[in-house]
This record gives sequence, C-alpha cells and structure tokens, in this order.
Amino acid sequence: MNEHNLFQMLVSFTSSVHEVTHELTKDAKPEALSHVQYKMLEYIAISQPVTPSEINDCQNMSMPNTSRELGKLKKSGLIQSIPDEKDRRKHYVCLTPEGESLMNNSFAIIQSHFHERIQHLSKDELKNMQEAMALLQSKLFY
Repeated sequence: MNEHNLFQMLVSFTSSVHEVTHELTKDAKPEALSHVQYKMLEYIAISQPVTPSEINDCQNMSMPNTSRELGKLKKSGLIQSIPDEKDRRKHYVCLTPEGESLMNNSFAIIQSHFHERIQHLSKDELKNMQEAMALLQSKLFY
C-alpha cells in the first residue's frame, strides 16, 4: 500500500471516528453543560492534571475562551485549580469529587453504547480490535 492510499484510509477513518464518537456520547452530556464545557471536562477527566494551555491546545480554543469556560466550571464546582509547587504562576486543573462523579456517570453511558456496538463480536475480533487500537495509539495518536 502506498502512502497516498494510507492517507485516504486515515481521512475516512477519522471521519468515522467522529461519527462513532457522536453516537457513543449521545445522551452522555448533562443538560446543564454546554458542548464546549463537556468536552473540556472529558479531556480533564482523561488527562488530569492539565494546565489551561493544554486544554486550550487540545480543544482548539482561544485562551480567553478557555479561561472563561474554566471559570464557569469552577463556579459550578466541577473543577479545581491546584498551584504548581515550584512555580506559583502555573496551576493545574483537576476534577472535583462532584466533577469526577459527573464524568463517571457520562462514561457509564458511553460504555453502555459501546457495549451495544461490540456485543456481537467474537473473542478473536475483540482481541484484534484491542490490538489495532493499541497500534494506532502508539504509532499515530501518541
């Protein structure tokens, strides 16, 4: 396979990832949160502790928008800021226990949707899927 064909497969694959992500996460976002706030919480839950600039980069937002949305999430009691012990100007963002609970509930919904999609697969297919995801994670999504 040449690199061009591999790239075309990547484009198709990433498009499919977006579609499946939408299907898996439907009904997982609490109504009180905006889409942007939910995506920020999801990123924080998976990667914490994170800096506001890491959130900014990952979510492709401007720093003022990131700061504003983080302020709303902090006011809602879903996140907290933890200062860096070596550099007091730097701080990290983590979920509060309430934020952890909210995201655990959301991830449970996502897991249920995921289970519905894979329940018909054989053990060999599940193993192949796991190996393929591990390969993609290590070689492409690192």
